[in-house]
Amino acid sequence: MTFPLVELSGTPFEQGQQHGEALKDLIEHNVELYFYRFEKEAKLSKELTLSMAAKVARHFEQFSPAYSEGMRGIAQTSGRNFFEIAALNARYEILYYQYGTVGLEKSGLVRPNPAHRRPDGCTIFAALPEATATGQLTIGQNWDWIEGVKGALLRTKHNDGLTTLGFTEAGIFAPKLGLNSAGLGLCISGLTSMDDDWSRTARPTHARCWEILRSSSLEAVKAIIDDGTRACSTNFMVAQAPNLAIDFETAPSGIRMLECNLGSMAHTNHFLDPNSMGISEPPSERRPHSYHRQNRMTSLLESRRPLKLEDIQEFLADRDDDPDGICRYPNQEEPPEDRVATICGVIMNLATQQMWISHGQPDQMPFELYSL
Repeated sequence: MTFPLVELSGTPFEQGQQHGEALKDLIEHNVELYFYRFEKEAKLSKELTLSMAAKVARHFEQFSPAYSEGMRGIAQTSGRNFFEIAALNARYEILYYQYGTVGLEKSGLVRPNPAHRRPDGCTIFAALPEATATGQLTIGQNWDWIEGVKGALLRTKHNDGLTTLGFTEAGIFAPKLGLNSAGLGLCISGLTSMDDDWSRTARPTHARCWEILRSSSLEAVKAIIDDGTRACSTNFMVAQAPNLAIDFETAPSGIRMLECNLGSMAHTNHFLDPNSMGISEPPSERRPHSYHRQNRMTSLLESRRPLKLEDIQEFLADRDDDPDGICRYPNQEEPPEDRVATICGVIMNLATQQMWISHGQPDQMPFELYSL
């Protein structure tokens, strides 16, 4: 399925209204899919999920009221309950924390066994101008997530004159990866630490993504990421033309900034040096695949210089360690509610403000060009 391209403008509430109207059927699909996964994978009833979403919705309102208005706009025109939309937008906090065995008692949620929590998917890269055939800064990723989720491209003209182009899931107000007219780009992947707590009062992850893509400088991005409060661990790779790229490994207790010093870098779903941050990662049966993807992508990026667009497209289609490689396929040995896949591959030239995206696994689907 080709991702629809939705043109948005006006206030955040008006943008949300346009989003909800244009993507109504896809939002309905995602609501049903997510509440199925909340129940089957995270062992959360719909009632409990909605109560969690209500709490995180207050965090959206407190830390990013404009984002909260966007969610209200989506709810109004999509015909969905506001807290269902809030659950989609808070799904990072809910699912990444809830991965694993969850006990339900009369008093409410019992903290999951951290030994079973695991992040899953996404391979990110950056290539500096000196490493590319065009001599231009290029970043991107494979975005791996729930099999069957419906995505969309949002091209938004904001009232302050900034334009953004990004990929999101239907019903989630913020693009989680994309670029803007200030030459800034964002990619994201999931991390987990033993300190993660979905209920901690903090700016939610998708609100951070929205505010990062609304930024005009890396200094502004640093302030958004390092605002003193984080509920859960997340990895943000942020770059800005002509030649700046920084990876931010974030946890509730700290941040580590990784600069691109060798022409290129890659990141997946684990802290590269958790001890240096005082981070304890929960044991995960899937983390070896994250190690492999990070090493594999790093080696591929270093294997050809200068890097052509076709090289990077080939790397994102790589299936070494199949089905858990850079180009991810559902593992048929896992139950359906645990399966993930590469939903799209994305390559962004931040100098020309162009995005190439595959509407599905990049070894099967061609990359199509979009521009601001």
